[in-house]
Amino acid sequence: MDTELLTLPELPFPLRPYGPDGQWAYEDGVLTGRAGPRQDRFVPPAGTALDPASDAPRLLGAAPEGDFQLIARVTVGFTADFDAGVLYLHVGEHEWAKLCLERSPAEPTVCTVVTRGRSDDANAFVVGGDTVWLRISRTGTAFAFHASPDGEKWTFVRVFSLGDEASTAAALVGFMAQAPVGDGCVVTYDRIAFRPEGPRGQRDGS
Repeated sequence: MDTELLTLPELPFPLRPYGPDGQWAYEDGVLTGRAGPRQDRFVPPAGTALDPASDAPRLLGAAPEGDFQLIARVTVGFTADFDAGVLYLHVGEHEWAKLCLERSPAEPTVCTVVTRGRSDDANAFVVGGDTVWLRISRTGTAFAFHASPDGEKWTFVRVFSLGDEASTAAALVGFMAQAPVGDGCVVTYDRIAFRPEGPRGQRDGS
């Protein structure tokens, strides 16, 4: 797939590739993407702007208006430190966020990055294996990140705002693969789901 839209039956909006070629493919409920060598999307906190060469394969679409949840079970073929499978949120060229299953650096870990010109970087908790469920949600003008070992009970990771009201409403959401220091990695996403509502509670496991 090059620049053509990809339609997943689980999602009410089409997806378009951005950045380097991710060799995105979908079959039997499984989405696969590949990061190439040293591909990442991160602005060092001491930096001043996004380096145009700092990019990674993304597959994104415009979420419908209103509250939502985007959910996927993410499996990463780890080969090097900081390889990651990502649920990605984009509201502007210098305003975007990542919810990652990342080798960070010694163990698979749920990590987050929120970029407002420069990126922050925070580890949430270690995952016992190469698979975890991730969820991005929007409630009003706020976004939230959650993770789960089973897709049933969700652990709160963070809640934040990003962009102004107009850009929040027009957010792009989807998937990303990264391999910042390695030679590349393969990421698969299955059990993909979209819900046109926010979580019942941010911190109660729902």
